[in-house]
Amino acid sequence: MERDQASKFINQMLSMLVSRGGSDLFLTCDCPPAIKVDGKVVRVSPQALSGQHTMALARTIMNDKQLAEFERTKECNFAISPKDIGRFRVNVFVQQGQTGMVLRTIPKDLPSIDALGLPTILKDLTMTRRGLIIMVGATGSGKSTSLAAMIDHRNTSAYDHIVTIEDPVEFVHPHKNSIVTQREVGIDTLSWEAALKNTLRQAPDVILMGEIRDRETMQHAVAFAETGHLCMATLHANNANQALDRIVNFFPEERRDQLLMDLSLNLRAMISQRLVPRQDGSGRIAAVEVLINGPHISDLIFRGEVSAIKEIMKRSRENGMQTFDQALFDLYEGHFISEEDALRHADSLGDLRLEIKLRSVRKAGEPPPLEARASEGWKVDDPLGAHPLRAPLPRTSRA
Repeated sequence: MERDQASKFINQMLSMLVSRGGSDLFLTCDCPPAIKVDGKVVRVSPQALSGQHTMALARTIMNDKQLAEFERTKECNFAISPKDIGRFRVNVFVQQGQTGMVLRTIPKDLPSIDALGLPTILKDLTMTRRGLIIMVGATGSGKSTSLAAMIDHRNTSAYDHIVTIEDPVEFVHPHKNSIVTQREVGIDTLSWEAALKNTLRQAPDVILMGEIRDRETMQHAVAFAETGHLCMATLHANNANQALDRIVNFFPEERRDQLLMDLSLNLRAMISQRLVPRQDGSGRIAAVEVLINGPHISDLIFRGEVSAIKEIMKRSRENGMQTFDQALFDLYEGHFISEEDALRHADSLGDLRLEIKLRSVRKAGEPPPLEARASEGWKVDDPLGAHPLRAPLPRTSRA
């Protein structure tokens, strides 16, 4: 495959991804190109890609430095911005000896907390002067998008210095009332460790440090909060309880008492998110669990009684907290999601089913109110139909 052919093909695939409202493009050997729309993978060509195809496509979008990293480590992460198409996060990898890659859409416009349908308490949390806010969710649950909305709210509403450390930079934040410094690992800094160690010398007010992956990253997050900064990060877990358990397990037994004390004093909030299909088929909507630290929660964390936290959350909605099951119940009552999808995403299926049976005032077959049909949050304008666009593959060069 010639370079021009490969570049044209990539752009065609990405244009299709954007026009269909998809989240990811999959290019892997012995499989046709595919895109993910509303959480479902759909093939968009009858012809499978060869190893020559995927290698040529990957080389087309990598620069010399990225190619050298890929050849050395068999992995490479970066972002691309093809003209007039959009911005995409790219992961190039090797599977079964052949090159593959996944390209994820980064929305062109910075989302707002309101447009995403997120709880308004997130605006207050974002304006916190110090502490640790952790956004929790599985891959593809919209963590980065929600954090971008929170950063944009702070950027608009405060006069601060916001520093982000990302791999790669996804959403690009213009300077508004605040100054935003965005550093990409491998381009603007040699490593996560170097960037984290030098961040405090840059006089930040807010630090977005990407994903908490290990003990060292967690230690930096706590240190930033302890020194009077607002630190925001992501963590892969299903809910707040699981996230706290995972953080504790980063550390050896002899260090856990100190960690629990540090968390009890410095954690501001944990926000957990899942994307649930809309009942009207127009995309997905966020179900959000909110844990806000306070005297009672702090005491439970300090004593390591994580399992008791959920019950406190259930009884503290007036303070802005809610569990996943409460969020799902509200979405069901508002006609945003079906009962089937609410139960499928529940933390406690039995409890939510009983809640719907005893408390729901929604009538079966009743049409949803206008606000449920017209909400902008997580909307997909052009969901993929039953007959995906068939895109011919460029010929492989015989040279």
